[in-house]
Amino acid sequence: MRILIAEDEQELARAEATILKLNGYDVDVAQDGAEAVDRVKSANYDVIVLDVMMPRVDGIEALRQIRGMGVTTPVIMLTAKAEVDDRVTGLDAGADDYLTKPFAMKELLARIRSQARRATSFTPTQLNFAGLTLDVSEQQISSENTMRLSARETKLLELLMLNPDKELSTQTIFEHVWADDPQATSELVYVYVSYLRSKLAAVSGSVAIAGERGGSYRLVQTDDASGTSGADGDGALSSGKDGRS
Repeated sequence: MRILIAEDEQELARAEATILKLNGYDVDVAQDGAEAVDRVKSANYDVIVLDVMMPRVDGIEALRQIRGMGVTTPVIMLTAKAEVDDRVTGLDAGADDYLTKPFAMKELLARIRSQARRATSFTPTQLNFAGLTLDVSEQQISSENTMRLSARETKLLELLMLNPDKELSTQTIFEHVWADDPQATSELVYVYVSYLRSKLAAVSGSVAIAGERGGSYRLVQTDDASGTSGADGDGALSSGKDGRS
């Protein structure tokens, strides 16, 4: 799970990041709201933790910009203020939870776990991008044509469609899609991207997966894919007879 912390107090940010990493999270740290917004534009996060009082762009304005981008990632606001009006302002801007400083790290950890669970529970069952529809419950994609997906293909495409035009690293994809399989390796990401490329080409002329083996991938409209749509050079991986789950 990947967490973004936006906190201008460097010692506090360092302490929070260290404890989160010790608890198994991948952590990025932004020094102000402007940097937090820039990071959200280019990376996928499971939970965002925003301090309210930050230079350049404060936490409330950063949250407004993040929600304005269509990002639905759970956001926990941190503040030294306890007034009701401050909490209301943050919640109205799109915050999912509020934590007043000083706080115990075990409480922050509990709230992160809670928000991550809620985000998983409330993921829509139908996703749309550039004329392509993914029905998660039916494991089916449709556009000009319709095609069934395997469970793993569905999970991979769901992750990509929840983060359109964002680059997701091979490791990020692997951790999200194969978290339940201790025997899996990150090489499977490339294999399943190839499967999906073939199926996307079969049902839609406007959606593709850009990226190269071992690097980052992103879901794009075909005219943005720079020739990377379809199976990338290895037709055998797109044959469809794979016995995958």
